[in-house]
Amino acid sequence: MRRLLPFLVLLATFASAQTVEVPITSESGTLIKSLVEEARMEELRWPDFNDYRRHLRNLYAPAGYALLWTKDGQPSPQTLAVIALFEKADEKGINSVDYDGSRWKQRLTIFPTHDQTALARFDLAVSITLMRYISDLHIGRINPRNVRFDLDIETKKYYLPKLLTDIAEANDPNAILGTIEPPYAEYKRLQTALANYRRIAVEAKGEAKLPVANVKPGDPYEAIARLAKMLHRTGDLPAAAQPRNLTIYEEPLVAAVKHFQRRHNLEPDGILSDRTFRALNVPLTRRVRQIQLALERWRWAPTEFAHPPIVVNIPEFRLNAWDDTIGHAGLTMRVVVGQTVSHQTPVFAGDLQHVVFRPYWNVPPTIQAAELVPKIAKDPGYLARNNYEIVDEEGKPAGAKAGRETLAKLRSGDMRIRQKPGPSNALGLVKFVFPNQNNIYLHSTPSQELFSRTRRDFSHGCIRVEEPARLAAWVLRDQPEWTPDRIREAMQTGDSKSVAVKTPVPIMIIYTTAVVHDDGSVFFYDDIYGHDATLENALAQGYPYPI
Repeated sequence: MRRLLPFLVLLATFASAQTVEVPITSESGTLIKSLVEEARMEELRWPDFNDYRRHLRNLYAPAGYALLWTKDGQPSPQTLAVIALFEKADEKGINSVDYDGSRWKQRLTIFPTHDQTALARFDLAVSITLMRYISDLHIGRINPRNVRFDLDIETKKYYLPKLLTDIAEANDPNAILGTIEPPYAEYKRLQTALANYRRIAVEAKGEAKLPVANVKPGDPYEAIARLAKMLHRTGDLPAAAQPRNLTIYEEPLVAAVKHFQRRHNLEPDGILSDRTFRALNVPLTRRVRQIQLALERWRWAPTEFAHPPIVVNIPEFRLNAWDDTIGHAGLTMRVVVGQTVSHQTPVFAGDLQHVVFRPYWNVPPTIQAAELVPKIAKDPGYLARNNYEIVDEEGKPAGAKAGRETLAKLRSGDMRIRQKPGPSNALGLVKFVFPNQNNIYLHSTPSQELFSRTRRDFSHGCIRVEEPARLAAWVLRDQPEWTPDRIREAMQTGDSKSVAVKTPVPIMIIYTTAVVHDDGSVFFYDDIYGHDATLENALAQGYPYPI
């Protein structure tokens, strides 16, 4: 079914342009048409369905607005199958209440019936809800561009009238509906984690927070039993490793706390500090929400990747280069991302096309005007000492001296500053270029000490990688002339050199604060840019969401 999806998208071009309307021959059909045009049904959890009115016209008009989901006064097996999915929508990380999950049982009590009004309203309710359910699981409820994420979901959209017709006629509608969600391993792991965290959130309901103190291994602590219970529940403390002493903080609790700290991007020192207590006392319902938001964002990803991609997750401060197209990472490394306040790294997708060894750094105009020009004005030797040079309007080098006239041109942007290749270059010894309007790229850096920190938002927006030589070898792995030795040589000696990537590598910059590793361990990260809060607020508005 997944290979049919581009065909379903193409159908929208033709079918939505001109819908053939068959004459209506039934009372129920007349009512369905009227309801579609009104675009509102009060019995729905979200009554306004104006955003799906065009799709509903294209679904019903070619069949004369005939009933789609019942036959001889009874719901079809296909109808019962999709209603069962609405009732279990919570398992997918969406909310069953949005699909009238608790209302279908009562609605089904009208059957058998030949009441044309009841049949029409039931039929349309199923169609509206199924369109919402499919769209929400396939492309997400919120258009990512409405929350400042530059990801394109338009090419992913189904032609819903054709898809609903296929489902209504299918021997096994679940076989079709099983293909609408992202196929990625991380998405599936998140759904498994969601079920577990929902369960343990119920178990923890009503429990008091842990009392905060500064507790080191060997210190007394009044809530050892509660701490052990919490860590056991989250899987950080194995069931067989219960504490022997309920008054002293010691092993095996210390090891469990270190495991917890690693999962929450804290220094794994085993010390119960304020930061560790803050993470321990976050309600598990909040962790459930983080997983749900991560699932929502994965629905914005491309339906499939033609080649294994590079995926950078901003809050995780990590790059994963996949071994396959479904999400098993073959190469992983730490990264440094944009500063929280004024230089946030944007979320978008692109194609990595060039690897540049020993790059020049063309200083962005904002950094040139705000940071470098004031330094040059105070210290005429600053440019030469830091391996910078001035270039004119044509890009030709104009030396490293800046008189009054040159300073004025640097302030206005008529002349530019660039840093020459070398170990001290801000981009390090290699740059990975994927053209984008944000002028963002991956690059190495001479500031290696930053990679040892747990929180790594220090750049002006570009992404610094911890192991550039390994990443270059992975990107150029289909070009055998670029051996690891040749890559290291190109980084250390010679002039700046740009190498075209034989097969452009998909690259996606994402933002999720919940990540599940292959072994099922769930990691949570701070919402450093506030994107979780923004998405939550958008989802709280309900249907119809802005498109």
